[in-house]
Amino acid sequence: MNRNEFLKTTIGALGIAALGFPIVVSAAVKKKKLFVGAHVWIYAKNQSGYDVSNILPQIFSDMKYAGLDGVETMEHPLRNEATTKIIAELIEQNKLPLLGTSYGADMWDKTKHNEILDDVENIMGNMAKVKARTFGTSVGHPSGRIKTEDELDAQVELLKKLIVIGEKNGVVLNLHNHTYEVENNLFDVKGTLKRIPDIKLGPDLNWLLRAKVDPISFLNEYKNNIVFMRLRDQLNNGKWPESHGEGDVNFKEIGNFITEIDFAGDLVIELAHEDGFVPTRPIKESLKMSRESMQKFMGY
Repeated sequence: MNRNEFLKTTIGALGIAALGFPIVVSAAVKKKKLFVGAHVWIYAKNQSGYDVSNILPQIFSDMKYAGLDGVETMEHPLRNEATTKIIAELIEQNKLPLLGTSYGADMWDKTKHNEILDDVENIMGNMAKVKARTFGTSVGHPSGRIKTEDELDAQVELLKKLIVIGEKNGVVLNLHNHTYEVENNLFDVKGTLKRIPDIKLGPDLNWLLRAKVDPISFLNEYKNNIVFMRLRDQLNNGKWPESHGEGDVNFKEIGNFITEIDFAGDLVIELAHEDGFVPTRPIKESLKMSRESMQKFMGY
């Protein structure tokens, strides 16, 4: 092999960084494997008390059909040992893990702390039995006003205890937002971050959008805290479409950005329909379309 052939071969294998120039890496090389699951809200909204315990077999079957990596539930089934056992059986039958659960409580209200602590300790203990690992919590809000500094102190006092319970059970707590946590210049979430700077975040990008917070700016500012993202599509008229890929959210931009910031957490699809919306297809088909849309536009 002569010198020119050697250089051509070497540069092809190693890139031209060896000669002092940057290597250009394709998007396909940059993309890493991320867990892509789905939340159960689209099922829960039509169940009494939002409790999906009675339809868990359908949920696991539908999400397996859709090609998802796992299920994120709401907390109700994990309060009960019997339904936790059913989840364990469904995980085995479908070869589909339970990623974790969403949760919500008025953590700012100190009079409710003991009740919430007992509840979460029970839930996280059951999560450990099925090897679930994420706990996305909303912190609640007083009606019609923002929290006082004392209420934020109480909220954080409880969150610190819940984080410790999670650590004992192999569960990572993250702050999940609706609109109220991120309205008023992120007042609520900033109040928590001021007191626990390293707390993990699990932003719902659509609620950010609805609170008039730019999702990309939020992801960039808090990228070191973010371990989880909830994704939902939206039309330009502000309403939710039937599935991902049928709305106007620029998921390609989001996918490129989370690759750029080297996000290594979990991505969860959440379907939601406006009140009175009549679906045109089974939920499992919308989940499948949503999963395929994420792969197409985000590369995950």
